[in-house]
Amino acid sequence: MKRPSPLPQQPESVRPAPRVARAAARDDATAEQTAPVTPLARPGSVDAAEQPSVGGGAGLRDVWRASRARRRVMKAEVKRFTVRSRRRRNIWIGVGAAILVTVVGTAGAAYSPLFAVERIDVVGASQLDAAAVTEALNGQLGTPLALVDDSAVKAALVRFPLVESYTLEARPPHDLVVNVVERTPIGAMQTAAGFTVVDAAGVALSTTPDAPAGQPVLEIAEGTGSAAFHAAGRVVRALPDAVRSQVTGVTASTPDDVTLTLGASGSKVVWGSADRSAEKAVVLDRLMQKSPPDRAKEYDVTSPEAGVVR
Repeated sequence: MKRPSPLPQQPESVRPAPRVARAAARDDATAEQTAPVTPLARPGSVDAAEQPSVGGGAGLRDVWRASRARRRVMKAEVKRFTVRSRRRRNIWIGVGAAILVTVVGTAGAAYSPLFAVERIDVVGASQLDAAAVTEALNGQLGTPLALVDDSAVKAALVRFPLVESYTLEARPPHDLVVNVVERTPIGAMQTAAGFTVVDAAGVALSTTPDAPAGQPVLEIAEGTGSAAFHAAGRVVRALPDAVRSQVTGVTASTPDDVTLTLGASGSKVVWGSADRSAEKAVVLDRLMQKSPPDRAKEYDVTSPEAGVVR
């Protein structure tokens, strides 16, 4: 058996390098392609904001400065776009503050001695003694107008029977005006004490031993609390002044038979009920102008459409 002939030897230039040589060559190529390594700073040795940026980029301080500049720009833009709303808000705040100051100042002045009562005027008093009413209200002198005690004023005026109602009017800085509405007397009723003048509500206004001049004598059944009295009061108050001054007597036994007596002649006016008293008063005035009481014994106005003179 023949041995195989050995393979031909390759030239050295073509032979593969040894394994160790190939590994060293590969390490050299890798080393040439790898970037240099920058060593890290030790903690506390250098401020992080002052470290140079890698590759020439921005540092932390630059980033902080850019952020602050951006915030300033945004704040300026917000102010520019909200200037109108801020202006309106400031105007409303100013107006509200002015109103508040005015209200507080006015209230403080009104309740202070700067507006205290120094003079009291009584208006509307004809039968009343205005001086007596003013003296009764002297307790309000020195009181601020806004603090005048209405209950104290009422208590003072209750002593005057002629006062039917009143109103108070403050006239700064120092005047208090009392507007008085007096009771209207309708006549005098004879009582055990004499003759008592009463109004339509039956309130006694004054009492005299003799019948007062200018007031008719009332002869009313069942007194001042009866329906006949209230009907007579409505009739007397409806009379015009020219007729009222001539009435010397009023009688009524029921609400439907009110009768008036005129002057010294004693002429009668048959009035009837108090219904439509305003119309009846106009008719009576016309009848009296055509036929005066000295030429007529009786006027009948129970029906305003057909007044009768007898």
